[in-house]
Amino acid sequence: MFVADGSIIRLSRRLPALALVALLSLGGVAPALANSADFVRSLWPQAEARGVSRSAFERAFASYNYQPKVMELTGKQPEFSQTVQQYIDRRVTDGQAAKGRAMRQEWNQTLTGAEQRWGVQPEIVLAIWGMETNFGGFMGGENTIHALATLTEGGYRASFFREELLTALRIVSDGHVSADNMTGSWAGAMGHTQFMPSSFIRFAVDYNGDGRKDIWNSVQDALGSTANYLNNFKWRPGETWGYEVKLPSGFDFARARAMDRAPLSQWQALGIQRTSGRAFPRPNDIGRLYMPAGASGPVFLLLPNFDVIKRYNNSDSYALAVGHLADRIIGGGDFATPWPAGDSALNKAQRTQLQTLLAQAGFDVGTPDGVVGPKTRAAVRAYQNRVGLPADGHVSGLLLQRLQR
Repeated sequence: MFVADGSIIRLSRRLPALALVALLSLGGVAPALANSADFVRSLWPQAEARGVSRSAFERAFASYNYQPKVMELTGKQPEFSQTVQQYIDRRVTDGQAAKGRAMRQEWNQTLTGAEQRWGVQPEIVLAIWGMETNFGGFMGGENTIHALATLTEGGYRASFFREELLTALRIVSDGHVSADNMTGSWAGAMGHTQFMPSSFIRFAVDYNGDGRKDIWNSVQDALGSTANYLNNFKWRPGETWGYEVKLPSGFDFARARAMDRAPLSQWQALGIQRTSGRAFPRPNDIGRLYMPAGASGPVFLLLPNFDVIKRYNNSDSYALAVGHLADRIIGGGDFATPWPAGDSALNKAQRTQLQTLLAQAGFDVGTPDGVVGPKTRAAVRAYQNRVGLPADGHVSGLLLQRLQR
């Protein structure tokens, strides 16, 4: 996410008449024109201090209009209400895997070179590309500087987006991309693999050697930059992200919780095995147990590279989807264990109801508030033990349905 700093004293003279009317008619939704002009003016000293040229700054803001639609999007981010299965099924498909294989063939030289230089396997880079923009199919259509300026001017996480805006202006000033061609999402993520401006400054590379770091138009630069990003967060070359595993009958969930992260050999000692039947190639690797659908669905031991993927997007669902798509690109199949039938994610009202029902059944959840924390999970495990279910602490639609009976 990336920052812009600029000031144009004559901004009001450069706004089209219709834009002026629109701004004035929006009342509380958009700031008054003078405020936009003042906002842009106030940015210039900071942009200048970052090494942004005056000419680049003025070109970037010459047609700037505060964008109410961007601010509206900040309030339309829905509560996460997908199960991990739903998240993955919508993103990891036979079609996406086939497209990833085709892209691997098309960009083999670039991907092979990137692996030699940064140690990141081609399928991982491809999976991130596929997840972020459908292999370049849709990279977002917002003017990045204008979107970031609107978020800053509108006061939405203003300190963060101001920094990203100033950084975006520096990228333009340095000649990597023109302001008009710097496009991305409404929140400032840019290019084939959706770098924020701050990530661009730290990790983007000129892979094709043309003197510019162009993650919008050069697939080579975008893929190389992604490999460099992962490498900088300590990607372990030649290692995978994790393994699908199966739990033994009578698995000790309490001991597993106490272990948290442990060598794979210790997980094996609890009876955990790979679903493939093969041995773990490095028994001393540190793994953590992940049960996205509880004990009745696919179960995984996650390795350090899984956490590196999460530096791209801090979500277990996202990282699992990237890892699974990467495996599918190199010929792997679907998960060995099916997802539980009929499960669903819970919204806040449903989570509150679940807590209320647990409390009515005599379990201590504190005050029902729809937030699933340690006390709620402990209550779930106690309930599961009482009714003879695996005490995995998993909160789900199926659990709520059982409590409602």
